Amino acid sequence: MKISLIITTYNWKEALHLSLKSVLRQKVLPLEVIVADDGSAEETGEVIRAIAADSPIPIIHSWQEDKGFRLARSRNRAIARAQGEYIILIDGDILLEKHFVQDHHQFGRPGFFVQGTRVLLSKTLSEQVVQSGHLNAGFCRHGVENRKNCLRSEILAHLFSFKSRQLRGVRTCNFAFWRRDAVQVNGFNEEFVGWGREDSEFTVRLMNIGIRRQNVKFNALAYHLYHPISDRKHLTENDHILQQTIDQNLCFCEHGLRQHMAASDGLEPSIP
Repeated sequence: MKISLIITTYNWKEALHLSLKSVLRQKVLPLEVIVADDGSAEETGEVIRAIAADSPIPIIHSWQEDKGFRLARSRNRAIARAQGEYIILIDGDILLEKHFVQDHHQFGRPGFFVQGTRVLLSKTLSEQVVQSGHLNAGFCRHGVENRKNCLRSEILAHLFSFKSRQLRGVRTCNFAFWRRDAVQVNGFNEEFVGWGREDSEFTVRLMNIGIRRQNVKFNALAYHLYHPISDRKHLTENDHILQQTIDQNLCFCEHGLRQHMAASDGLEPSIP
């Protein structure tokens, strides 16, 4: 299975550097890494190019102009460029346990998307990790807020991972799906501007075409660095778009992935 790993980022080069380094330490590497950049400054591009220079796999910088929070569009542009048949999404403040890609590979099944879990790191521990450039988030370490998620176990993963039709708890900071399924629903809805609900709305449309949810526990471990809560001033409008998709049982969004696929040979340069 050819896997494209997409990492979202915006102006936090220190966290992105650690995230990319954790990717390159994987036991099983993805086919490629695409950094979906929502308009970061030049310093982020410098970090990506430096790591890409010594990487055994392609690291692609998919940059778009900073016109506010446009995560849906940024992800769609990255998906349009992806060569893999299977997509794993993480955020640029996520650090991966070394079996992360391997675990996602094992749980990838046709007809399902995968919702992984995350380990939340406290503000103090996150600052220490960023400063030291090293993560050792053991089960009992102070600053790990949901310690059971630090446990990786094949036995527990098969006992406690479960299938679901519920929307609650969807978080695309550790999320995987088949590219063909994303194409069918037209990817993320670019009517979403500002933080919130674009991931849930995408998931609803996947479910509406019959794709089921696979929750993975005790595998595919992801460590989430602390950051302040995002600006939620657009949440009311975004909630309305989500509710409309639910009420009308929508499977397709008008402004989404396919426009970028049609123009994939002529995307704007990764850095201005």
